[in-house]
Amino acid sequence: MSEGVRVMWMRGGTSKGGYFVERDLPPDRDAFLLRVMGSPDPRQIDGMGGGDPLTSKVAVVRRSARPGIDVDYLFLQVHVEEAIVSDAQNCGNILAGVGAFAIERGLVPAQDGTTPVRIFMQNTGQVAEAAIQTPGGRVRYDGPARIDGVPGTAAPVPLTFEDTAGSTCGALLPTGRAVDEIDGVACTLIDNGMPCVVIRADALGLAGNEDPAALEADRALRARLEAIRLQAGPLMRLGDVSAMSVPKMKMVAPPRAGGALSTRTFIPHRCHRAIGVLGAVSVATAALLPAGPAAEVAALPEGDDKALSIEHPTGEMTILATRAGGTFTRAAILRTARKLMDGHIFP
Repeated sequence: MSEGVRVMWMRGGTSKGGYFVERDLPPDRDAFLLRVMGSPDPRQIDGMGGGDPLTSKVAVVRRSARPGIDVDYLFLQVHVEEAIVSDAQNCGNILAGVGAFAIERGLVPAQDGTTPVRIFMQNTGQVAEAAIQTPGGRVRYDGPARIDGVPGTAAPVPLTFEDTAGSTCGALLPTGRAVDEIDGVACTLIDNGMPCVVIRADALGLAGNEDPAALEADRALRARLEAIRLQAGPLMRLGDVSAMSVPKMKMVAPPRAGGALSTRTFIPHRCHRAIGVLGAVSVATAALLPAGPAAEVAALPEGDDKALSIEHPTGEMTILATRAGGTFTRAAILRTARKLMDGHIFP
């Protein structure tokens, strides 16, 4: 493989990673990706990873044979300090770059103006649609859109999610309850695109607006969260999650900057400097439940169509949530993406 493998490195939302066309990957895919990222190594010095789960991600894309779908997208999390490549979760941030990548690689023909790309998310069996700006039939990356956690501006990438409830766990509330108690702590075990355990920050002795580095340095907190997570796994129909990157641990508190609620997230062992797209969808959905930790602290707008501002350490992420007949049916969010490099990677 001295000639290398074709790859595009992109920032998608608040993450970045390698985007591959499926047919370009070698048969020993996982071993190859570990070499590409430089894992296992906390610095990932011998690869392209940035020593952080948010920069050690991969999108595998192919033209879809499914009716009404343009491309299939498989997300892979390459662990930093372990020799693990996981498909146990989805990633809505990396998803933000899939539409542009598919057009650039000729998997989807570009239209003049805006090109909608229908994406089947293989990890969860759900569908998202990305609207990609393509003036003159070429992908445009520059633009006026700004998202918290990313400096500068870029072209907007609206993402619409449908039927995400129970995408991994089989039900929005895998236990059938809005509130479960684990180790004396009230939790909402929820999956609306991302399996999450939602806990009030004050139930753990926290204010909910702490710096992520301080939370990550708190060994007692990390041990307590992991103990809850390991018990939540079987309850969420995920089995033994000790080697899995889900469920995510969401600590919620009343909003501090005019949003719906404030969040801090462990993903699951590092504290997120922002919040994942589908994690934000899941925690926003938890806030819409009639009971539970998120519902108790959230400040919700009126109406069936709600714009929920989810506050996180570096800003906020707004989820546009739609209800029909009392059921959460649709979520939309604005992301951006940027092509960083297009070329060949050498394992």
